[in-house]
Amino acid sequence: MLSMSGNAAPIPPDPVLRELTDQCVMCGLCLPHCPTYRVAATEAESPRGRIAVARALALGIADPTPAALEHLDHCLGCLSCQKVCPSQVRYEDILVRTRERLRAKRPAGMLRRLLRSPALLTRLARIGMAVRAHRWLPALARRLPKKSAARRLLRSLPSPTPAPHFEAPPVKSSARGRIALFRGCVASACDRDTFAAARFLLETLGYEVVATAAGDCCGALPRHAGDVEAATRIAASTRHGLECSGATTVLGTASGCFGDLRDEVCRDGAVRAADALAFLAADAGFARLRFRPLPARAALHIPCTQANVVGNGDAIARLLARIPGLTVLPLPGQPRCCGAAGSYFVEFPEIADALGNEKLDQAAALQPDLLLTTNIGCRLHLGNGLREREAAIPVLHPLALLARQLDNSAP
Repeated sequence: MLSMSGNAAPIPPDPVLRELTDQCVMCGLCLPHCPTYRVAATEAESPRGRIAVARALALGIADPTPAALEHLDHCLGCLSCQKVCPSQVRYEDILVRTRERLRAKRPAGMLRRLLRSPALLTRLARIGMAVRAHRWLPALARRLPKKSAARRLLRSLPSPTPAPHFEAPPVKSSARGRIALFRGCVASACDRDTFAAARFLLETLGYEVVATAAGDCCGALPRHAGDVEAATRIAASTRHGLECSGATTVLGTASGCFGDLRDEVCRDGAVRAADALAFLAADAGFARLRFRPLPARAALHIPCTQANVVGNGDAIARLLARIPGLTVLPLPGQPRCCGAAGSYFVEFPEIADALGNEKLDQAAALQPDLLLTTNIGCRLHLGNGLREREAAIPVLHPLALLARQLDNSAP
C-alpha cells in the first residue's frame, strides 16, 4: 500500500502525527467495533491498518499508493474505535491530520468537490426536495450505470418533507432566556420538521428562540475530509453569526454536527453548545408537559455520533417515555454504524448499503411502526433504504415525534 518510488515528491515527516500514531500499541481491541473491518475482514480496512499507514507517512518513509488512499477514504470516522481504545488513541486527530497532509496529492473530482462544499450540498438538497416529488426519478436512477456519480446523487436525494404545522403557544416569552437553534447546511433543507419541532417545544417552555441562517455550517464535512482550512473558515463565520444573535446557548439537533459545533464553532466560550435532547430532558418545565397517547412501536437508532461524541442516550429514553402507549425498541448497539457518515453513503454506496441493510434488518425484526434517529445523515440513508424496500415506515427525529404528540400549549 506504500511505495518508496514515484514521480511526486515524498511527504515530509510530521512529528505531531508521529506522536499521535505512537500512542497505538496495535492491540487490536478496536477491530470488532470497526464497521469497514467487519464488512471487508481485512487489516487494511481496520483502524490498526489505517494507523500503520498514517505512521509511515508521519515518518516520511513512503508515498501512499492509490490502494492506501482508498483504505483511508473508506474510514467512516464513526469513532467507535476511539471509544473503546484502552490506550486513549486520538484516532479522529490522526484521521483528519493524515487526510489534510494528503490533500495536495489528491486532485478532487467534481463529485468530491460537491460533497465537501456545504453551500453546494445545501443547494443540491433543496433541489432534491423538489425533484424527488416526481415519480419518474427512481426509474431514471435505475437506468443509469450502477457506479455512476449521477446515479449515486439521484439515489441519495431526500424525499420531500411536508411543512410541519405546530400550534404556537398562546403567549411567546423570553423570560427564560434566548436560545439559538443551529439549522446546519443540509439539515436546513432536509430536516425542517425537526427544527420546527425543537422551536415549538422550546417556545412552549418559555424560551425566546432565534435561528442561525439557513445553510450555516459547523464545518464537519470539509474537516473530516482533511480540508481543515475551509472548515476553520466556515466555523468562524458561523461563530460570528451566533455571537451577533444575542444568545448564550446554541442547541444542535443533529448529532453529526454536534462535535464540531461544540469544539470548533463554540470553542472560545462566548456561546455554549448543548444537545437539544439533553437540554430539554434537564429542563424542569418539561416534566409538566402532557403528551397524547400513541399506541405504536418505535425502533430507536442511536447514531455513532450520538453514542461516541454527544452521549446523552439516557436523555432520549427519558423524553420518549413521556409519550403514553409508545413502545421504544432500541436497535442493537453493534453493529452500530448505518453507513451514512456525512456524505459517505453517496461516495461509497456499496459499503454504506451493506451497513445500512444490517440496521434495517435489525429494525425489521422489531416490526416497528416508525423509526427514530437523531442525525440527518442517518435519517436520509435509512429512509432511502426503506424506500427501496418499499417499506412504509416513517423515519423521524425524536423531537418531531414529541412535538406531534404534545397535548398542551403551555407548561
